[in-house]
Amino acid sequence: MQSSTLRLGKKKNIALIAHDNMKNELIEWVRSNKDILSGHHLVGTGTTARLIEERTGLPVRGYMSGPFGGDQQVGARIAEGVIDFMIFFWDPLEAQPHDPDVKALLRIAVLYDIPVANNRATADFILSSPYMDKEYERHTFDFENVLKDRVRLFNK
Repeated sequence: MQSSTLRLGKKKNIALIAHDNMKNELIEWVRSNKDILSGHHLVGTGTTARLIEERTGLPVRGYMSGPFGGDQQVGARIAEGVIDFMIFFWDPLEAQPHDPDVKALLRIAVLYDIPVANNRATADFILSSPYMDKEYERHTFDFENVLKDRVRLFNK
C-alpha cells in the first residue's frame, strides 16, 4: 500500500466516544487523566462530549450523536487529518443501531493510521506513550498515487 506522512504536533486532537453503557467509564477515565488531557484539544460525539464537559470541566467540542451522524463526522475529521487519535469505549455486548457507522469509523481510523483505544487499558497505554508530548509522523493511505497507478494500468 502506498502511503504519505502526516506530522502530528505536540498538542494532539483527541476524539472521545462512548456507547451508552460505557459513558460513565469513559468519564471516569477522563477525570483520572484530566491533567494530561487538559493540554490537548478534545472533541466528542453528542451526549458523550456534553457529559465529559459537565462532569470534568474540560472543554470538548461536540459533534452530533453517534447514531445521528456523529461517528461519520469524526470519521470525516480523521480523513481530513484533523483528529490525531481516538478513545472509543464501545460496548461489545450490546448491538448498536448504528453498527455500520461504527465499523466505518474504525476502518477509517486504521486507513489513516491513527491510534485507537477501545478500552481503558489501551487508553492508558496511549496516554503514557512518549509520543503524547512529542511530534509524530503517521503514515496515511496515499489515494492520489494509487489512483494514478490504477489509471496507468487501465490505459495499458
